[in-house]
Amino acid sequence: MTDWIGILKEQTVTGDQMGREVPQMLANPDISEAQVKTLFAALEKQADFAEKLRLALEKFGHDFPVIKAAERLEERYADLAASVAEKLKTMRGQAVQNR
Repeated sequence: MTDWIGILKEQTVTGDQMGREVPQMLANPDISEAQVKTLFAALEKQADFAEKLRLALEKFGHDFPVIKAAERLEERYADLAASVAEKLKTMRGQAVQNR
């Protein structure tokens, strides 16, 4: 049997870590567009996984606080992905201006 709560706890720790690290990465003036794209893809993948995890928790009838924690995790990854997308947009705008 799958330990959905254990997976949620593990993913929440990872999400907290990413919440601290992503802004630092984006603030690094030496970060490349390729690195930002890779980061965005990874965060999108994590957001998709968090959504599937939430759906599994709902399907197996976990309590509301557990579902709410999964929703927060999903939102965290979506917010991080959005901040990375904004950085990528800014980088592309600067590249156009520098031509």
